[in-house]
Amino acid sequence: MKVVIDNAVPFIQGVLEPFADVCYMEGAAISSESIKDADALIIRTRTKCSPELLEGSPVKCIATATIGTDHIDLDYCKQRGIHVQNASGCNAGAVMNYVLSAIYGSAARKRMRLEGCTVGIIGVGNVGSRVSRSLQLLGFKVLQCDPPRAEAEGPAQFCELDYLLRNSDIVTMHVPLNNETRDMADARFFSTMKLGAIFVNTSRGEVVVEDDLLQAVTKLGSVILDTWRNEPHINRELLDRVDIATPHIAGYSYQGKLLGTSMAVRSVARFFGIQELYDFFPNPGSEPKDAVKLDLRGRTEGQIASIIQYNYPIFTDDFIFRVDPDRFEYFREHYRYRREFFID
Repeated sequence: MKVVIDNAVPFIQGVLEPFADVCYMEGAAISSESIKDADALIIRTRTKCSPELLEGSPVKCIATATIGTDHIDLDYCKQRGIHVQNASGCNAGAVMNYVLSAIYGSAARKRMRLEGCTVGIIGVGNVGSRVSRSLQLLGFKVLQCDPPRAEAEGPAQFCELDYLLRNSDIVTMHVPLNNETRDMADARFFSTMKLGAIFVNTSRGEVVVEDDLLQAVTKLGSVILDTWRNEPHINRELLDRVDIATPHIAGYSYQGKLLGTSMAVRSVARFFGIQELYDFFPNPGSEPKDAVKLDLRGRTEGQIASIIQYNYPIFTDDFIFRVDPDRFEYFREHYRYRREFFID
């Protein structure tokens, strides 16, 4: 069998070679020609698995080392009998770290008090749930909007979007990209938000109408963006106007990447019956594979901000990105994975 792998998937070199012919390529360069004899793909978001890519290929299994699947035409794959597996939840801890560092860091810079603030979480899947739990442990009131979950579980834990926007001091988005969420954050969305509220997007750039956000920037207290429309060719005017800007690296923790790669390899192994890799987990060598526990009980807001910034200094990522935003993909591919922390 042959497996084509995005060469930016970490900790995977040499893993499948004893069992398959392996070809490593840049994700965006994977083409119909390069997969014409491939049985499986292990990819990230930069490989667009469209009918144009897959038609005529023998691909039977696609494993993406990401939580999102909007880069894969799921309907086409289902029709063709192509098995698709994502790495659900692999980066939940990393994104939670990003959101906390961004909120506390931005508030400290702008001398905003976080005590008594309400945070609205839009999308309460693996990532949103992790963000919600951590914020509640830190004393925030949390509002949750997730229509699919509300329909399945009942409305008790959830609220309508307009209610969340009107009553949240901080709004953070953790939605998948689909027909319901594309362009969700539009002019009406921002006009409904509270004056001076913080807006955070770590989901997908396409959920935000960027021209509408530009018009709303002066109303908002702080804007934090990790994802952008048309990546890597981002809106420079928006970059200049936001408070924290990063190149789609919110989920780039060491622990998250270990988990994402392990989930991708395991899914391919189980599909093709490679028993030796059913329980595969990368060998981190001398690097610690566990997250750092932070005991923040009894700490002041300033102390909490300092501890979180020490564990993830988000303004370093912001500064490096702003120096040369044309290197969007370079920064992603050469990012020094940070060690996760969790709140006790």
